[in-house]
Amino acid sequence: MKQVFSLLFIITIVTGLQAQTVITGKVINNKNEPLTSASIRIRESGKGVKADSTGVFRLITSEKGKKVLLVSSIGYTSKELDLLLNDSAQYVKVVLEDEAKLLGDVIVLGAGTFEASDKAKGASLTPMDAVTVAGSGADIANSLRALPGVQQVGESEGLFVRGGTSDEAKQFIDGVLFPNANYAAVPGIMQPARVNPFLFKGILFNTGGYSSLYGDALSSALILETVDLPDKSEASLHLFPTSQGLGFQQVGKNKQRSAGATASYSNASLYNKVVSQKPAYFHGPEYISGDFNFRIKTSKTGILKFYTNYGYNNVGLHTPDIDSSNLLSAFQVKGNNVYSNLSYKESLNNNWKIETAISHNYNKENIQTALLTNEKEKLYLPYSPFREKNDSITNESNFINGKLVFSKRLARRQAFRFGSEYINNTARQSTDSANSSYTENAVALFAEGDVYISRAVAARIGLRAEYSGLLNRFNLAPRISLAYKIGNGSQLNMAYGIFYQKPSGSFLLQNENLAFIQATHYIINYQVKASNRLLRAEIFYKTYKNLVSTDPLTGNNGDGYAKGFELFFRDKKTIKDLDYWISYSYLDTKRKYLDYPYQLSPSYTTPHTFSLAVKKFFPEPKFSANMAYAFATGRPYYDMRTGSDGKVAISGKGTTNSYHNINVSFAYLFSLFKKWNDFSGIGFGMNNVLGSKQVFGYNYSYNGNYKAPVTLPATRFYYMGIFMSFGTDRREDFINQNL
Repeated sequence: MKQVFSLLFIITIVTGLQAQTVITGKVINNKNEPLTSASIRIRESGKGVKADSTGVFRLITSEKGKKVLLVSSIGYTSKELDLLLNDSAQYVKVVLEDEAKLLGDVIVLGAGTFEASDKAKGASLTPMDAVTVAGSGADIANSLRALPGVQQVGESEGLFVRGGTSDEAKQFIDGVLFPNANYAAVPGIMQPARVNPFLFKGILFNTGGYSSLYGDALSSALILETVDLPDKSEASLHLFPTSQGLGFQQVGKNKQRSAGATASYSNASLYNKVVSQKPAYFHGPEYISGDFNFRIKTSKTGILKFYTNYGYNNVGLHTPDIDSSNLLSAFQVKGNNVYSNLSYKESLNNNWKIETAISHNYNKENIQTALLTNEKEKLYLPYSPFREKNDSITNESNFINGKLVFSKRLARRQAFRFGSEYINNTARQSTDSANSSYTENAVALFAEGDVYISRAVAARIGLRAEYSGLLNRFNLAPRISLAYKIGNGSQLNMAYGIFYQKPSGSFLLQNENLAFIQATHYIINYQVKASNRLLRAEIFYKTYKNLVSTDPLTGNNGDGYAKGFELFFRDKKTIKDLDYWISYSYLDTKRKYLDYPYQLSPSYTTPHTFSLAVKKFFPEPKFSANMAYAFATGRPYYDMRTGSDGKVAISGKGTTNSYHNINVSFAYLFSLFKKWNDFSGIGFGMNNVLGSKQVFGYNYSYNGNYKAPVTLPATRFYYMGIFMSFGTDRREDFINQNL
């Protein structure tokens, strides 16, 4: 239901206005050339227009008094004009400066990087338009599955990028690692995200070749930047059949500080009785979340931010036991998670800047598994495979991550940055039969520079050095990105880098004598961006070394590769108030890891993936409609068997059916208490509209005589609810996505 929360939060920021004042004008550049399709709007107003082919515009509004007219165009510096609106016609002429002349012709982000910060307009993804992807569930990572390079994995949370597992895709908040982005895992069922996506003002989604400031992410890095001070105080309330929540944000009178909190409760027990689920839930799914934040401006350029989040989940379910026709398997997980993040940034003298952050994450999960009779009574059988089906597992971890970065701005947008990072992680696991634990102390030093070789050629060169006390190993990771400007709005990018990651905690609890896993990235892409359109094509090649293999023993005996081609096109211009994007990915990957006896295509990958996301906004009658379609060819599956010689062999294999999925969402806006400046909305939607049978793989019985498909808990998912916000007009954010 977090999807409903986000959708309604977004669409309740728009209201209709009656036209009274006429503003006409023309938008040109400093060469007196008209700027076609320049965006013109009034701050905090639902009204906006675009300039025609001659740069001329006509804006009708009922706003009165002192207002700010915002004028922007791709490739030019935005401008704000103060106006006094009093029902009389007004004419303005606006000259926008070429951004390239002010900031340089070529920008280095690195091949493989999708920028979605507030600075990137038009065809870039922002937190707001990312979570409006139908079916994303208000999880930014889920919405990014509509981008190229990401596999359509529906039975597990997280991102599976370019042949990598979800553990190889990491999320960072204000520069430091966010280790438990989703609620505790449930086998075969995707779990929701822990944090509100509107906490963030910017996104960098790196599918490879990312900055040396970030480590321990083998395949991709999702880099999130939190909001600074909000504009105004506000309060919110949402009421859905399965979820209820409220929140507030209070801004100080001097607008130098703010504080806020939210709380929500979700329980799908009633919904699951109405909409039949394949697993028989005996508890929940139940989720409790709460967060608190404060922000303090320490100077004109400095800000201190604190955020903490608490999450509790309790999910219990019964499924038919795969090894018996008349028994049940029970699974229940109860989790507690507390995440806190304290960050500070400040501009210093002589173009120096300091950024630092520290985070702490406490996570505890209690997992109970049991073998049951049809009467739900526990059954203990002393032989395999039933003996192992009654267990109690407790996982507990304390994770601390601190980072310090100094940066120096040089002439012509060149820059140099360096810093250090520290990680401390203590993990424990206890079961009915054994206990294990480990403690990691890791440090890293990094440095990189942005160098402009000419107005058309630029480079980002970096080096990262890492040491793991747990592994007692040291590595050096060089990284370089090159950018060549071909023409207006188009450039060619290349990236190379070596990336290291420690094995996941489940392996380190078994064997601390493991090594770093290594991946080497080679990427070339071309992109052209103009007039709210973006076309991007990319090829990549990756090699893997020291992957964790469990055959015959747990060690770093694995290896592999991934290569492919990706295409992305986004258009926000052709049709008024319509935003859509298309992505395609081709992936060829194999790896020897886990119990794979030799290099195989991983069971979470598929060669061809296609997605389409469409968003249409109707100013009248204040209605929003979103649709997302995804297609993927079948995924491989294997039946691994250990022979009498102790070696693993494949006794059965196959490919699932192709994956098809259509999600839709709609919203209607209204106001109940105008004197309280409220914006309300009703949202409703459906996932998997066509009821496609989505098979993500198969589980095999112990003797190999039976296999059970891994599918969605229910064929379709429905939602409907109401959201209300008070005190803050957020229309400006929404308008910016639809002009």
